[in-house]
Amino acid sequence: MAAAPTAAAPPMAPPPSYPASSTTSASTAASAEDDDDLYGRLKSLQRHMEFVEIQEEYVKDEQKNLKRELLRAQEEVKRIQSVPLVIGQFMEMVDGNNGIVGSTTGSNYYVRILSTINRELLKPSASVALHRHSNALVDVLPPEADSSISLLGSSEKPNVTYNDIGGCDIQKQEIREAVELPLTHHELYKQIGIDPPRGVLLYGPPGTGKTMLAKAVAHHTTAAFIRVVGSEFVQKYLGEGPRMVRDVFRLAKENAPAIIFIDEVDAIATARFDAQTGADREVQRILMELLNQMDGFDQTVNVKVIMATNRADTLDPALLRPGRLDRKIEFPLPDRRQKRLVFQVCTAKMNLSDEVDLEDYVSRPDKISAADFTESHQYVTFLQTIFSNRHDIF
Repeated sequence: MAAAPTAAAPPMAPPPSYPASSTTSASTAASAEDDDDLYGRLKSLQRHMEFVEIQEEYVKDEQKNLKRELLRAQEEVKRIQSVPLVIGQFMEMVDGNNGIVGSTTGSNYYVRILSTINRELLKPSASVALHRHSNALVDVLPPEADSSISLLGSSEKPNVTYNDIGGCDIQKQEIREAVELPLTHHELYKQIGIDPPRGVLLYGPPGTGKTMLAKAVAHHTTAAFIRVVGSEFVQKYLGEGPRMVRDVFRLAKENAPAIIFIDEVDAIATARFDAQTGADREVQRILMELLNQMDGFDQTVNVKVIMATNRADTLDPALLRPGRLDRKIEFPLPDRRQKRLVFQVCTAKMNLSDEVDLEDYVSRPDKISAADFTESHQYVTFLQTIFSNRHDIF
């Protein structure tokens, strides 16, 4: 039996063919999406830029407004500071905006401090300006503005030398050792290991050369010279005298090396007693401040204190102790040798006749000072010149 014929396998279908334009369409669509993204970002940046410009305009307007407010505030401060102000003394800070000040009438006030004031300048005892109505603190005065203490620099020192002082050889030597040498050769005391004298007291009858010798010391050193009279510390209002004492020593420390010369110190340094009046208590407060200031500066600061008085017996013992006034130099009335030296100095520039015998004046036992002799001799010489018709004066 013949085998049945085998069926033939069906032919395989060809692979599907894609049109060539389909790939191009896909890339075009992706490009369109990218364009949409860029356009969106552009619009977003434009909106952000517009927002920034609006903010910039707002900031500029706000800056203009702040500048106008600042100008108005500055004009207000100027207006407040332009009216007559009251001088006061700053005492202490309470907080960042308030403090306690003292007025010249002796009263203390709790006041507001102007916001533009530099708080670092508000130190105790600083001179400040107060509004006349509200007493608000509106300004801080420089340290030298409200001080009656004057300082003489190197070009303004007294034109007095040691040669202008007749006699006083011992006194000259002692004051040079106590004042001039520590100022000009301070290192010598360091080498020896001792402290130089802090203060010197010149005492003796009037007209014996105490003030002139203090001026001569200032002339022969490069130190600043501060001269005050004891009575200048006694002021009308309470607290002014101690403040002036602080100003003197502050000025000396700032301009060290310096010499403080207090003439007629017995006006503020008499022995303390049970004061019954406000004036006496104020004088004693001035003395206490003087003692405190003399203890307050150390030896590294080249400040020397010279005091002169005609009444050393009335001074307070606390002022005379070592450590404050280490040297006491007496100026007695001149003896015969000192008289001769005084006469030579006083008559050096005078036109004396050959008939004038200075030894006759020297040998007289009269106790006169150098100032008495100088004044009387100049007056006699003037009268003699007039009566002898040596010069056509009138």
